[in-house]
Amino acid sequence: MSAAFRNLDRAAREDLTTRYDALCAHYGMEPTRNNRGVAHENGSIESAHGHLKRAIHDALLMRGATDFEDLGAYRGFVDEVVSRKNARNLKRIEAERAQLRSLPNNRTTDYEETVLYVPTSGGFTLKKVFYTVPSRLIGRQLRVRVYDDRLELFIGGTHLMQLVRGRPGPNGTHGHVVNYHHVIHALRRKPMALLNLVYRDQLFPREAYRRTFEQLREHLSDREACRLMVDLLSLAHDRSCEARLAKLLSEGLDAHQLPDLPALSARFSPDPDRIPVVVVQLAPLSAYETLLDSPMGEAA
Repeated sequence: MSAAFRNLDRAAREDLTTRYDALCAHYGMEPTRNNRGVAHENGSIESAHGHLKRAIHDALLMRGATDFEDLGAYRGFVDEVVSRKNARNLKRIEAERAQLRSLPNNRTTDYEETVLYVPTSGGFTLKKVFYTVPSRLIGRQLRVRVYDDRLELFIGGTHLMQLVRGRPGPNGTHGHVVNYHHVIHALRRKPMALLNLVYRDQLFPREAYRRTFEQLREHLSDREACRLMVDLLSLAHDRSCEARLAKLLSEGLDAHQLPDLPALSARFSPDPDRIPVVVVQLAPLSAYETLLDSPMGEAA
């Protein structure tokens, strides 16, 4: 379809065309393009797509819920619906399968790869989605493998980390995949930046933190609210108490109480009774003089 190329730059159009030409060449197919303005020419594809979407919608209605434990569970559900539809076309599928050529000897990659530079913002933008990374990667060049559901980050051949793949928002707005562990050090220096961050809601690791910030803004000035919220996020980061702190914040919200930062800091501070006391006995320097009188010292 011509519309598939409308919003792509030249490099992306050429890459997509090259890969599609290779696919057609392997299977001995001749690609064609729809005539502009003649929408019904793609009806054989779009109609089947619409039927499948309606079948999935009906299966969700029969299931009675649209919530799944994870992405894998939802994919299994869709595979089951597709398998039922394909079972009705099994004879035609088998007839076409006999005409297909063999697969290539080597498996193709199931990801796209690109090289990115991490600027001082502590993140990078890829396919209209902003991702944060640890501050130690600022100024480094990353090799990124883009999968359907994740990004794999490499420096050279060394695997660094994995990020969940984000998607752009409606109407082409940029998406955000933000981890507060990556940006908390910068926020400590400029707490007021929290007020106008475009990805602020995604910065909060749990719902209790977002609700706490809303309550702080209702009762405190913006400066005080931002400072206290950044301190709470810092506490969760430094003491690895994100879940426990979220529980206490929820209890405070239910009781209409603002967080008591000194009390929370004391609660999650290391217990002095559990910190071992290490006593280091330093030898007197005069003891080393005996080495000079030893046979080994004479030999030296």
